[in-house]
Amino acid sequence: MEIIRNLTRRKLRNILTISGIVIGVLALVTMGAMAEKFNALLAGGATYFGSNVQVADSSSGAVGGFGGGLLTHDRVAALQQVDGVAAAFPDVSVGAKPGSTNTVSFGIPDYISNYDPRANDYSAFKLQLAQGRDVNSNGEVVLGSDFATEFKKQVGQSIDLPIKAKDAPPDFVNHRFTVVGILAKTQTAPDTGAYVSLADSQTLLKETLPASIRSGIDTTKLVNGATVYGKPGVDLDKLADKINAEVPGVKATKPSTLVASFNSGGALFTAITTGAALIALIVGGLSVINTMLMAVTERVREIGLKKAVGARTRHILREYVLEAVLIGAIGGTIGLLLGWGLTSLINAATASANLTLFLLSWRLVIIAILFSVGLGAVAGIIPALRAARMDPVRALRAA
Repeated sequence: MEIIRNLTRRKLRNILTISGIVIGVLALVTMGAMAEKFNALLAGGATYFGSNVQVADSSSGAVGGFGGGLLTHDRVAALQQVDGVAAAFPDVSVGAKPGSTNTVSFGIPDYISNYDPRANDYSAFKLQLAQGRDVNSNGEVVLGSDFATEFKKQVGQSIDLPIKAKDAPPDFVNHRFTVVGILAKTQTAPDTGAYVSLADSQTLLKETLPASIRSGIDTTKLVNGATVYGKPGVDLDKLADKINAEVPGVKATKPSTLVASFNSGGALFTAITTGAALIALIVGGLSVINTMLMAVTERVREIGLKKAVGARTRHILREYVLEAVLIGAIGGTIGLLLGWGLTSLINAATASANLTLFLLSWRLVIIAILFSVGLGAVAGIIPALRAARMDPVRALRAA
């Protein structure tokens, strides 16, 4: 109670001090939540691409099914025959909202792709259904969680794919699909995807081709690329080299190359989080030290009286450290709540555009709380030591 009473003595000063901590923790939470979202996205990509070899047409720079040239089914079959390959799955991917400028969620475009549930048996990145079942026939689709939220779709409802833009040309074609499943949230690329059968994805691929050549190309024999899984114990980088050497017309990308690119992107956002933490340290720490030093100066007589009647050094030290910790805890809690509210409001406002910017994880919550409390404790040590070492006789004379 005495500590709380001490805080109410100089309300304005303590409010300003707490506000400094609030600003620092708010910066930490918002920037940290953005970094958590981006790092979750990158971690999912690193896990997925680190467990397979992406194969594309040798004349393109594409990765797997995302754009570039085309492969024939006989090339995919040839991949299956390479020593060390456990399975090779064809990939077909097209944009879900062609012509729209609002297609990106943190760098991942909305897309439509084929998916074979058997790939889950090989991949380190497991897709799980939150509702419904997998696609098992043409005309069915499984939606990623963000995709389903954006278009307000539930299992059993229908959706026309690709999505028709307002300014779509008169010859724009889409097809009606029945939603048979919705994926569990992954915080990465599958959240913005729609998954159909291979035959349906090839039909959609054909419709992306120029009208002048569309009728002359049989896309039932074509795919964008392939995902290759190695047998247990096989070095995937070496497997990629073997594929390039043995299968003509294809380009296999080493998993280590892709994983390295994801990791380098994560380092950038880690630096941003560290910068936010430094802001909190400088702004909040200096304000707490200043407040506690002024409190010691103002309460010299009180400290002298306490020591004169038997208060030990540890009692004075504990009192001032706890007071600083309480200031840090109050500021940290307010900053955390403001950060949570701000990130939640922004995520809710951008959900309809399939754009989620923040991920407030439990790890970040714990870091913010420990940081603010620890900041108060560290910042209060110097003033507390000054108070604890004060000579009671001098303190009473000074008063």
